[in-house]
Amino acid sequence: MPRDLGDRAAPRTARVIRGLRTPFRGSPSATLRSALHLAAGFPIGLIGCVVLLGLSVVTMSLALSFVLTVLAIPAQAVLVYGVRACTAIQRSRFAVLLDVHIPPTPRPVATGRLKRVLREARAEATWRQLSYHLLAPLITVIGFGLTAGGLAIGLTFGTVVLHAWARPGVTVFGWDLGDPITVLTLTAVGLTALAATPWVARTAAAADVTAAQALLGNRRERELVEGRARLLTVIDAERRRIERDLHDGTQQRLTALAMNLGMARETLTGVPEAAMRTIVESHEEAKLALAELRGFVRGLHPAVLDERGLDAALSGLADRSPVPVEVTVDLPDRPPGVIESVAYFVVSEALTNAAKHSGASRVDVVVRRQGDRLLVHVTDDGRGGAVVGSGSGLRGLAERVRSVDGSFTMDSPPDGGTAIRVELPCGAASA
Repeated sequence: MPRDLGDRAAPRTARVIRGLRTPFRGSPSATLRSALHLAAGFPIGLIGCVVLLGLSVVTMSLALSFVLTVLAIPAQAVLVYGVRACTAIQRSRFAVLLDVHIPPTPRPVATGRLKRVLREARAEATWRQLSYHLLAPLITVIGFGLTAGGLAIGLTFGTVVLHAWARPGVTVFGWDLGDPITVLTLTAVGLTALAATPWVARTAAAADVTAAQALLGNRRERELVEGRARLLTVIDAERRRIERDLHDGTQQRLTALAMNLGMARETLTGVPEAAMRTIVESHEEAKLALAELRGFVRGLHPAVLDERGLDAALSGLADRSPVPVEVTVDLPDRPPGVIESVAYFVVSEALTNAAKHSGASRVDVVVRRQGDRLLVHVTDDGRGGAVVGSGSGLRGLAERVRSVDGSFTMDSPPDGGTAIRVELPCGAASA
């Protein structure tokens, strides 16, 4: 395989494997939310599908009629309002049950309500939304049906041992439970169904999220977000390359220079005082430059973040902090590299500010996944009164968060304590 094709195929294969593995790694609450999402989506999607399909048929019939064609205009308006209502309900379902927020699509601009509605009826976004409402019942019926069926089969067959023990001679669907091989086979089938049910529920919910984001979301905004994400990925990769080159090249040569100057300082004798003073000063300057370079390299992109993930990188920050730090990281899987990097620098800047300006005696850092968002909370018990844009680096931090479509909020009352809350997107939730 050519190198470029292999390089492209490897990440794609990794994403597929990660996507298949993710449903097994979620919490039971996430599986329950997925099942509730599918259960709620069936009646909502079915009603919406029937109503909108009926309105579509009526609108097309009126438009093709020579006598009643004038009635097609109000029918189109009713169809547009029906699509709007169904879309709002579906967005609420995703937000409440899966914490997945789908941005609304902008409405066409026109003078007059009638022109606006007619233009919206012909808009691509309206037809994409209508397509989702016709597709949604199929996704939810299959997803919830397989989930409920897997749970029923698992509970029925997984407990045949208890039936065989409590009621000797009983049969299940014609199978004799007095036969040990039959009992073991049915039990294995039941346990397999129980193990696969969470994967089915979460995969179906993830498919529903993917379809909704593609058809209900703002396509132009999504393209801009994806383009910005690709650009940030390229920038992050370039930053890592610079860090690697500095670490493996410049830093190593500077280390060797400092060591040679140190050896000369310790071993040379009979050297004029002016020359020795120059060697000593050069040695100290080399050590200072090396320390500054190490800090700069660590600031570009910490190597531990790539090697061991966000938990280990934040633990390293806590160990180096002069203020006691309690770090709690609860992540089912690793976020994208760019998001990890932003989260790391949020915590790094917050700890730096707490040590330099707040006089805090304790800092708490909590990082967890919630739906398709990565939540970062940093709180301290310092003096408070911090202001974004006051020169503390918080403005740049907020801009860095917003560059990946995240949100940055800070609460720092003058009477004490500072709380920073950051939400970062992690792509479609695995439900």
